[in-house]
Amino acid sequence: MEELPESVDRDILDHRIIRAIKAIRDASGCTIHAALDIFTQRYEELRRDRPGDFQLSREEYGRDVCT
Repeated sequence: MEELPESVDRDILDHRIIRAIKAIRDASGCTIHAALDIFTQRYEELRRDRPGDFQLSREEYGRDVCT
């Protein structure tokens, strides 16, 4: 995965999904679909490596977010 701004991890952990996707797009110049793929990959890595840093469970995390 390409180098992402540090803010992306903090946004993911703090449930700021749209902000994280925007930061990914701004840093890479990719499409929204590619940014969603990158977001998902990074989300899964953080869930695996830092599960205690999430404020919401996996089930709660994506609730009420329309993409």
